[in-house]
Amino acid sequence: MNVKEILKKELGRIKPTSEELAKLEDEAKTFCLNLERSLKKRKIKASVFIGGSLAKKTILKKENQENPLNVGFSGPRKFKKQQNFRGYDIDIFVRFDSKYKDCEISDLLAKSLKATRIHGSRDYFQIKKGKVTFEIIPVIKVNKARGARNITDLSYFHVSYVLGKLKKNPRLADEIMLAKSFCHGQEVYGAESYISGFSGYALELLVIYYKSLINFLKIAGKAEQIVLDPEKLYKNKQDILESMNEAKLTSPIIFVDPTNKNRNALAALSKESFLRFQKASSSFLKKPSLAYFQAKKINEKNYNSILKARTNRQEGNIAGSKLKKFFGFVERGLEKNFSIEKKDFEYDNKKEATLYFKIKAKSNIIVNGPPIEKADNLEKFKEKHKNTFIKNGKIYAKEQVKMSVKEFLKEFKTKNKKIIESMGITELD
Repeated sequence: MNVKEILKKELGRIKPTSEELAKLEDEAKTFCLNLERSLKKRKIKASVFIGGSLAKKTILKKENQENPLNVGFSGPRKFKKQQNFRGYDIDIFVRFDSKYKDCEISDLLAKSLKATRIHGSRDYFQIKKGKVTFEIIPVIKVNKARGARNITDLSYFHVSYVLGKLKKNPRLADEIMLAKSFCHGQEVYGAESYISGFSGYALELLVIYYKSLINFLKIAGKAEQIVLDPEKLYKNKQDILESMNEAKLTSPIIFVDPTNKNRNALAALSKESFLRFQKASSSFLKKPSLAYFQAKKINEKNYNSILKARTNRQEGNIAGSKLKKFFGFVERGLEKNFSIEKKDFEYDNKKEATLYFKIKAKSNIIVNGPPIEKADNLEKFKEKHKNTFIKNGKIYAKEQVKMSVKEFLKEFKTKNKKIIESMGITELD
C-alpha cells in the first residue's frame, strides 16, 4: 500500500462514524445537564461544558491492548495480535465562578458527583458508563487566558481556538486523528511525566500549523529544535527565547500557545521522546506501513534482567511517574557494576511496572579514593584495595566485578531501603 492508502485505512480504524459521534455528543450533553442540575441544587455557581477531543471532533476509538503502555522503547518488539474496541474518553469541564478558591472547587464538585477522585494539581473525577469514560475536571472561569490560575483553566480557550481553525479547514480533524494514532503507536502520546510526549492539544496545534500529518513528519523528523509562534505573539525567535521562562525552553519543540504567550504548549516533550518520534517518522516516510500506528509488545527474549516494581501511590500519572523515576534510579545503580546494552520500561496503568535490562558484567570498575594528602584515609584505602593508582592528586582502585544481578538487587534493596520507601516503592523482585 502507498501512503495515501495506509492513511485512509488507519483513519477508518480510529475514526468514529457520524452516528457514533452523534450518540457520544448526546450522552455527553445529557451528562452535562444532569451535572448542572446537581450543582444548581447545591447553589454552586458553575457552568459545565464538553471539552477535549469530543468538542473538537478529533476523538479516537479506544482499544484494548494485550500489554500495558510501554515507555522508553529501545529495541524491536512483537506486534500485538489483537486490538478490541472498548470505548471513548470524554472530557467534561466544570467552570466555577472566580469567587471560589482553588483549594475548594474539587471538594465542591465531589459533592455533586459519585465518582472516582484522581489526585493532581487539582483533583479531578472519573466515571465509567458502559463504553464511555467521563473525566470531569474542575476549572476557574476566567475572561482572559492570562488570568488562569491553573493550566486547566485554559481548556475553554483551547477548544475555541482549535474549533476556529477546524471550521476554516475541516479536513484537518482527520489529520489530527492520524497524528494522535501515530504518536500512540510510537508510545509518545501523552504529556504525563512518565511518558513526556505530545499532548492531544500539542498535536492539534502542530497539525494545524503544518497542514497535515505527512508535512509534520517530514519537517519535525529532521529538525534539532523547532520554535513556532503562528499567531506572532512575539517579535521574532530571539524575542521568544529571551522573554519566555527558561524552564519552558528546554523541550525540543517550542510552540507559543496561541491562547497564552507565556506558555510553551510542548513543554512536556522530552528529548528522548522526540528522538524516538523522529526515528519513527524517518522510517515511516521511507517505508510506510500500518504497523507504525500500532503499539508494540516488548520481546522479553531481548533482555536478560527483568524486574517487577510495585508502588502504593495512586494509579495513573502519580504511580506511573514514581515508577518511571525509580526505573532511572535502578538504572544508575546497575551502571556501577554492569554495562547496559538495552533497557525498557512498561507501566500497567495501575500500580506495577516492569523494568527491562539487557546487561553484561563489567570486567572491572574504578573505585574513587581520597586525595593523596590525607595520609590516614590513604592507608586505609590501600589496605582495602590492592590494585591502586594515583591520578591528578587522588588515589583510585581497579576492582574486578564478581557480583551477579541477584546479588546486586539484594544489596541495592538493603542499601537504599529508605530511599526506595520514600519513592513509594513497596515491592521489587
